[in-house]
Amino acid sequence: MNLTLHVWRQANAAAPGRMVRYDARDVSEDMSFLEMLDVVNEKLIGEGKEPIAFEHDCREGICGSCGFMINGAAHGPQKGTTICQLHMRYFKDGEELYLEPWRATAFPVLKDLVVDRGAFDRIIAAGGFVSVRTGSAPDGNAIPVPKEAADTAMDAAACIGCGACVAACPNAAAALFTGAKISHLGMLPQGQAERSRRALRMVEQLTLEQFGSCTNIGECEAACPKQIPIEMIARMNRDHLKAAWQFRGAGKSGGGE
Repeated sequence: MNLTLHVWRQANAAAPGRMVRYDARDVSEDMSFLEMLDVVNEKLIGEGKEPIAFEHDCREGICGSCGFMINGAAHGPQKGTTICQLHMRYFKDGEELYLEPWRATAFPVLKDLVVDRGAFDRIIAAGGFVSVRTGSAPDGNAIPVPKEAADTAMDAAACIGCGACVAACPNAAAALFTGAKISHLGMLPQGQAERSRRALRMVEQLTLEQFGSCTNIGECEAACPKQIPIEMIARMNRDHLKAAWQFRGAGKSGGGE
C-alpha cells in the first residue's frame, strides 16, 4: 500500500506552520497508523531530516496521549477508535491523507502534531478528585451502589482525556470531558460530600481555560473514541446550576470545605 501524507509541520508554538507532503511506501495494512508514521520517521531520520513529532504512550487506546486530525476527523474515520488502534486496512492504496493537530485556543501547538493539553490537567486539579476521608478500601459490596448509578459512573470514567471532543466541536468546547469527570465522581457515594463544590470549581476552571461554550451540536459524542454519551454534559449543567443556587453569595467556587 502506498499513501501520500500532507502533514502539519510547526517547529514550536511561536513559529508559523505549513503542510508538508511525504510519501509513505510499502505500508502494511496490518500496521497501526502510528506504526506507519514510525516507518515514515525512520526514513526521514535516515535522510538527515527532522522526524514528524506526534504524541503517544501506551498505544493500546487507554492513555489518551495520541490524537490528531486525519482528513478533518478527530482520530480518523473509524468510530470509537483511537489513532494508535486505527489500522491501515481502513485506508485505500494511493489515498491522500491530511494530518493536522487539534485546533483550539486552549490547546496551543507545541510541535507538529503535538499540542499542550495542560488545560485538562488544570480542570482536574480544580476538583476532579475526592479529598475528604473515605476510610480504608472497603470490600467490593460494602457500600451499596445502584446498578444504574454504577453503570453511568463507569461510562463516564471511560474518558481518557485525549481532547478529540474539543477538536471536533465547532466551538472548541470541553463540556463533554468536564461533564464526564464531574459525573464519574458525582454518581458514586464517595463523591457526594464534594459534589456541589466540585461542579462549581471545575466549571469555573473550564471557563478560565478559554474553551468555547457548548451549543449541543453533538460532534463531541460522535468523535469520542470511548463513546462518552452527551448526557454527561446535561449532568454537569444540572450539578452546576444546583451548586450555584446552593452557594449563591459564597463566591464562585463555593468557599472552603
